[in-house]
Amino acid sequence: MSQFWSPIVQTLTPYVPGEQPKLPGLIKLNTNENPYPPSPAVTAAMHAVSADSLRLYPDPDASELKKTLAAYHDVKTDEIFIGNGSDEVLAFAFMSLLKHSEPLLFPDITYSFYPVYCKLFGIDYVEVPLNNSMGINTADYENRACGGIIFPNPNAPTGIPLPLAAIEALLTKQPNAVVVVDEAYVDFGGETAIPLIHKYPNLLVIRTFSKSRSLAGLRVGFAMGHAKLIEALERVKNSFNSYPMDRLALAGAVASYSDEAYFQKTNAAIIDSREQMTAALEKLGFAVLPSAANFIFARHESYAAEQLAAGLRERAIIVRHFKHERINQYLRISIGNPDECKMLIQTLTLLTSKH
Repeated sequence: MSQFWSPIVQTLTPYVPGEQPKLPGLIKLNTNENPYPPSPAVTAAMHAVSADSLRLYPDPDASELKKTLAAYHDVKTDEIFIGNGSDEVLAFAFMSLLKHSEPLLFPDITYSFYPVYCKLFGIDYVEVPLNNSMGINTADYENRACGGIIFPNPNAPTGIPLPLAAIEALLTKQPNAVVVVDEAYVDFGGETAIPLIHKYPNLLVIRTFSKSRSLAGLRVGFAMGHAKLIEALERVKNSFNSYPMDRLALAGAVASYSDEAYFQKTNAAIIDSREQMTAALEKLGFAVLPSAANFIFARHESYAAEQLAAGLRERAIIVRHFKHERINQYLRISIGNPDECKMLIQTLTLLTSKH
């Protein structure tokens, strides 16, 4: 610590992102990045940005991107907020919509940035336990005082999705609380709640370009909700950074929506690999939770997760292992390309061999 640190910095325990090691030949299955590059339309659009334009500030309202998203998702432009990745959008939501006198509710096993943001912004919170099947039970969030509710759908790190009917039931039971649905992984098999935003003014849906659009390196995220919710996010953004999105990121993000065929093709490939990997792991003695994400969450009946993670690392394959007591026997494994998935299964076959 330093004498110059503020009191809040002294008490923070920052979020720990997945490793980004720079090792040759590494099979990196720990951060849920898309195994396929973005559409060629993305790089073409970014190359088309003139060098001279980079001396000028970008559009502070990301108008073209908002129009693109509005047309695709059937919403209005004033129902869309754009930010630097979904993490920044989440941060603005915590500041502008989720800090109230009552505590924020979210699952005890979920995206670990949520408690970090609560501590950063001074928000009281209550962790609601997942059920015995490691799923979110929305009934546990109903009929209780809260300042807001947030959860991913599908949940992370479990990958288990919620049906849209369960989310709608929660919205009707908690009409006076903002419900934030974090849909980072929804394109891999979940049901989006975006169609509900016109019916429920307390719903905010947050999405990212990092996963299904293969643009983790550009840092683009967005939220959709009632115009009054979006106005709150804009007020915070314009009090913090009025030019959050650079010209290259905006061009790439818009272009990613111009190639629907590529988007559907790569998503289908990831889903197919996920199902094949699940079947292969189950044959090796793993219990695999039902995933609608671009990762799976699995534990072995006989081998400790920490032991398996270490064995994989020794063979240049990294996966994510969490220390939380309820999930410390699980590995979160991102879906790689077919060759990476094949190598993972071959290595785990070796590590779990009885001979």
